[in-house]
Amino acid sequence: MTANEAELVETPADAITGHSSGADWLARYNSSLMGVFGTPQRVLVRGAGCLVWDADGKEYLDLLGGIAVNALGHAHPFVTSVISSQLATLGHVSNFFTSPTQIALAEKLLAITNAPAGSKVFFANSGTEANEAAFKLARRNSDAKRTKIIALEGAFHGRTMGALALTAKEAYRAPFEPLPGGVVHIPFGDIEALRSAVDESTAAVFLEPIQGEAGVRPLSAEYLQAAREATTAAGALLILDEVQTGIGRTGKWLASEDAGIVPDAITLAKGLGGGFPIGALLTFGSTTSALLTAGQHGTTFGGNPVATAAALATLHAIESQGVLQNVQSVGEYLRAGISAVEAVAEVRGEGLLIGIDLTADIAPAMVTAALDAGFIINSPGPRTIRLAPPLILTTEQADRFLAALPSLIATATATTAKDAQ
Repeated sequence: MTANEAELVETPADAITGHSSGADWLARYNSSLMGVFGTPQRVLVRGAGCLVWDADGKEYLDLLGGIAVNALGHAHPFVTSVISSQLATLGHVSNFFTSPTQIALAEKLLAITNAPAGSKVFFANSGTEANEAAFKLARRNSDAKRTKIIALEGAFHGRTMGALALTAKEAYRAPFEPLPGGVVHIPFGDIEALRSAVDESTAAVFLEPIQGEAGVRPLSAEYLQAAREATTAAGALLILDEVQTGIGRTGKWLASEDAGIVPDAITLAKGLGGGFPIGALLTFGSTTSALLTAGQHGTTFGGNPVATAAALATLHAIESQGVLQNVQSVGEYLRAGISAVEAVAEVRGEGLLIGIDLTADIAPAMVTAALDAGFIINSPGPRTIRLAPPLILTTEQADRFLAALPSLIATATATTAKDAQ
């Protein structure tokens, strides 16, 4: 690494951790951290906007955004200044107390989601924690006859035990069974299967408007409307997991907006804090909001002053800087450009949550090729690529990826063929 590159990646943490190469850091990682994620692809040390740099000074265009987390990119000046100011004022209080930022954020979330009167907010630290709270909410809608909770095949709601019971992937579930009972998974997008499954024994239906981990698979507005009709008729709750799709990811505050329905609850996280950990459960209407009462759920860090200040700053920046319109226009531009590339079979998604199906099982090799070329992408399946870049991605940055895409596919194709020999 040159002297200029060393200066580029200098961070305040270097004063504590010291400088090391990427290879040195990875060796230390493997000797000190649990291997639940495997070996990391790179050691990242600095970010600015949609760009990040690794420990060896290499620059990458971040088209994954921490898996839809870094809504405003990295080191957004307004968000970082608000976090710093709040931390210097009041960093943490127990849940015996509240803070102005916690109250203001709850009010703001209820306003932007057009929540009906009597709606309430519970703050957590992540998406899986928000879904754990939603799972408890569903249990509170249970009795001796109402014990079934419905989720979809392909669903991903988190890895803690209740959220894991809702998650469909067998490889995630099997090592930890028996999981909390009563959850059944029905076929994705099949309205008749949904109507057949929802009955008076159903406590709740959990849906992601767009399944991210399954390869960016959208549910139609008609499906969401049918889910609302079926759950209302059966006295069941409709809970929408907007952890990945909410807070502007699709060019709207909620991906479910166009369906014109009011769910009983939604969960949020990921982009809500602009990179700072926070999750939320919103219960819509006074009846649903009364299901969880004092002492039935809690958290030590959820809704702390710094996290809620970060979320308020993120929401303010999205509103004041025209971010939702940027998501719509750049997302449409990027999807159209990808669709025109040979070896792309299908492009799915909305806004800046994009799934790319390739014509061959080359997606893992393409992730590696992209890293080598300076792009961060993700492969949720053998022939599927997922993009979830910061919501501030520009058309010029999209063009940079589009120009490289044919060569990335060619490299991945050649690598896969060679490995198969």
